[in-house]
Amino acid sequence: MRPISHWGQLREELSGMDESYPGGRGLSGLAVLAPGQGAQRPGMLLPWLTTDVRQLLDVWSQQCDVDLLGLGTTASAADLVDTAVAQPLLVATALIAYRRLAQRVSVPAWAPVAGHSVGELVAMAIADVITEQEAVVLAAARGRAMAAACGLDRTGMSAVMGPDVPTILAVATDLGLTPANVNSSRQLVLAGDQERLRRLADRLPADVKVVPLKVAGAFHTAYMRPAQQMFARVADRVDPGDPSRPLLSNADGRTIETGTEAMVRLVAQITEPVRWDLCMAGLGDLGVSLAVELPPAGVLSGMLRHGLPHVARRPLISPEALTEVETGNATEPAGQHRAAAPPEMKVQHGVGNSTASTHVA
Repeated sequence: MRPISHWGQLREELSGMDESYPGGRGLSGLAVLAPGQGAQRPGMLLPWLTTDVRQLLDVWSQQCDVDLLGLGTTASAADLVDTAVAQPLLVATALIAYRRLAQRVSVPAWAPVAGHSVGELVAMAIADVITEQEAVVLAAARGRAMAAACGLDRTGMSAVMGPDVPTILAVATDLGLTPANVNSSRQLVLAGDQERLRRLADRLPADVKVVPLKVAGAFHTAYMRPAQQMFARVADRVDPGDPSRPLLSNADGRTIETGTEAMVRLVAQITEPVRWDLCMAGLGDLGVSLAVELPPAGVLSGMLRHGLPHVARRPLISPEALTEVETGNATEPAGQHRAAAPPEMKVQHGVGNSTASTHVA
């Protein structure tokens, strides 16, 4: 594997080769992002279905013992709240869309990938650390383990949005709550005991908005230790490869150097906070100018609008959005003309009142 310090050199070496790449039109400055749990929505597989995709889903479903096709086409929003099925479905949907993306444009070898929480499995597959099938199977094992851990304690999560993060964190610490996600300089997700979460709003300033999330438990906290132990036994059976492109860790935004490190971090993240704010900083350091968000897309693009306002965004809401990536049309950075944001992006600004407004696991 080429040392991480050489990714910039690799970019320079290959920068003139994009247009001649046989996979299609090349895009410099591209990053590919994968969403996490909370982005799922009914029917999210429908726009991406082809005969080949149906066959692939059948294989993956047998391997992970989850009916991916049925869940992605006919399941209700209530059905998709279940962590055990939501996580493999999210990973499968994103990987199918990435296949279509790679058929339409040449994704440069230096293009970084990152995933929010369970989306990191998608990023690892794109970076050739694990196979697509391994990503889906691992997502199913992770989802089942986390769902089982949720039944051990009465815990939950709340999205918190406000300008004074130090004050929010001080109150959270006093209440014994954990910052499970740091999504931006203005948005956190706090997790812990349900009764303590109910007292949160009364302890915070009036300009801070608190929204309880419809989740089964306190993801990315010590409450998930039993899930971490269960998942580690499955992850230990995987023989990973080293990343073929920059792979950002959602724990600290740093580029992961080896497959072994990627697997260690994957297990560790179950009880550690997601630092998507640091992921966005890492993307900025790598010179990203266009971020393509895999489906179910929208939330990460909304975060980028505030975290990296100079970066153009293209959420793959449907296969039609691939044409816009191919032709170079993307949602313009802040300060320029922008296309109307999809509903999930609009919800993100106010944190929202549904699980689609923010990622949690």
